[in-house]
Amino acid sequence: MQRLFTLILLFVCAQSFGQSPQQSQLESWTEEYWQHGLNLLTEIVKMPNDAVYTEQIETNIQWCEQQFEARDWSYERLSTGGIPILLAQKINPDANTTILFYFHIDGQAVDRSQWDQPDPYIPVLKEKDDIGNWKTIDFQRLQSEYNPDWRVFARSTSDDKGPFAMFLTAWDILREKENLPDYSVKVILDFEEEQGSPNLPDAVVKYKDKLAAELMLIMDGPRHSSNLPTLTFGARGIAQMTLTTFGPKLPQHSGHYGNYAPNPALLLSQLLASMKDEDGRVSIPGYYDGIELSEQEKVILAAVPDNDEAIQKRLGIGRTDQVGNTYQESIQYPSLNIRGMRSAWVGPEARTIVPATALAEVDIRLVPESDPERLFSLIRKHIQDQGFHIVESDPSDEERLQYPKIVKLESKISYQAFRTPLDSYAGDWLRSAMNRAFGQEPIQIRISGGSIPISPFVDALEIPAVTIPTVNADNNQHSPNENIRLGNYREGIQTILSVLTEPSNK
Repeated sequence: MQRLFTLILLFVCAQSFGQSPQQSQLESWTEEYWQHGLNLLTEIVKMPNDAVYTEQIETNIQWCEQQFEARDWSYERLSTGGIPILLAQKINPDANTTILFYFHIDGQAVDRSQWDQPDPYIPVLKEKDDIGNWKTIDFQRLQSEYNPDWRVFARSTSDDKGPFAMFLTAWDILREKENLPDYSVKVILDFEEEQGSPNLPDAVVKYKDKLAAELMLIMDGPRHSSNLPTLTFGARGIAQMTLTTFGPKLPQHSGHYGNYAPNPALLLSQLLASMKDEDGRVSIPGYYDGIELSEQEKVILAAVPDNDEAIQKRLGIGRTDQVGNTYQESIQYPSLNIRGMRSAWVGPEARTIVPATALAEVDIRLVPESDPERLFSLIRKHIQDQGFHIVESDPSDEERLQYPKIVKLESKISYQAFRTPLDSYAGDWLRSAMNRAFGQEPIQIRISGGSIPISPFVDALEIPAVTIPTVNADNNQHSPNENIRLGNYREGIQTILSVLTEPSNK
């Protein structure tokens, strides 16, 4: 009887280890397969993926479908009225848990003239030379050498094709090792994320039964600037406004009509300046209402190993806005950011005129406590209090004569913010996986400053969501010379391996 009990115990332990490989095993598997994963990465980034061009996206969709088919996954396109989203599934018939992974495959547009390589869609491997400049080296060197600081440069290497290639690599490893997840896996691929995912919210509601899961994991975004393993438990949402002020019907000679015809650029500047105080805080009454950081929350924020002096040095700024006491505190509040302004001409094309119009685009980063409609209402009231008449289209001649100050106001809500509690089951489960992968607690970000279109899933599916960032923070995403660090690519594979092998019944 004792011998039988011992055999059963050994079998259970073996099964447990099979489901939960430890750090050394995960590192060994990653070392064995990561170059296979690098081949996947270089293959996927060779396909242009600007969602403005639907033919480019179609090529990417077909490639993704082929990858899932080769791995015996089921998949289907979900129509959205625009570019479809792709849902792939690997159902475990013995599981009672499903986890939904989110990736986006489209990328930012490229200006080829600004890239330090012939083609942004042809990946190149680079290392730094003795004076700190990046120089191209042959991929063949990886057959005998490895440096974690070498980088692959190409559009979408980090945002977000790199993480998807990591996922496929991790799946291939676990299939070879016969150690697949004990839960069902769904993957949603978004092909319009860089365009604001305009069709996603309605699609999530329409297909919520197909997308049903217990947890959503977002595989997007960079690690903390320390480059240590990171979990991010929320992201700010985003809304935008366009403000246009009006001067004379046509640009007028500044000698003849300066001091007489009001200048719309000055008018717009005065209006925008009235919205914030000298410390960078929004001065519109009620804008920050509902946001009170508890002492426990401040402890969570303080635990993030930021160096505010280093951040200021990197940004080249001698002061910061005083919305929060630290960087982490500052992103717990809604923002009001002038992302661009335009009026008449400058430089060699400058004209001595009083402009006809001035335009400013404003983005508002949302937090869960900030209702965008309420913020829009507060901003509208503030504009009216400054003596402006608000219109929704260009003013008529009658309106121009009737109202001394006119502003055209256009607004749009892209998506809301979301935030999952750190002390939730999802947090405990992911911390366990990350500890097993790296032997240390991950850095935990309460909410990220950037925006990703996840709140539609959280709201429609009524599930928690957590972001697992893997790429290096200095990856130049959205900019020329986007890249991914080899060390991050390998550790990203290791991270996903740990998540896919974390028992779902813990």
